[in-house]
Amino acid sequence: MKHEESELAVLRSIDTTKNQKTIAGEIGYSIGKVNYVLKGLIEKGFIKAERFINSDKKAQYKYLLTEKGFKEKVALTESYIIRKKKEYDALQADLEAYKQEGKKFDDRQY
Repeated sequence: MKHEESELAVLRSIDTTKNQKTIAGEIGYSIGKVNYVLKGLIEKGFIKAERFINSDKKAQYKYLLTEKGFKEKVALTESYIIRKKKEYDALQADLEAYKQEGKKFDDRQY
């Protein structure tokens, strides 16, 4: 699940960012991790990289989401939401149990 979350974070940031350093800063990952995830997404055909020259005469890549990548982004987002809703429901049930347990303490007389 953790790798899917990494992929989703990178896929979500592609629309707003242009390079690995910016992506890393935006999502809180190291540049190395972003590089690793991007390579995997490129291999899967979810992202394509376009090379361009910036003003410092260094080659950089611009990352573009493909149609296949967009569909994957939707699917990963849906599964993420389902997983987080289950976690929320479990936490909500725990909270209710804690409240009931707490009432037992309130009902005690010392």
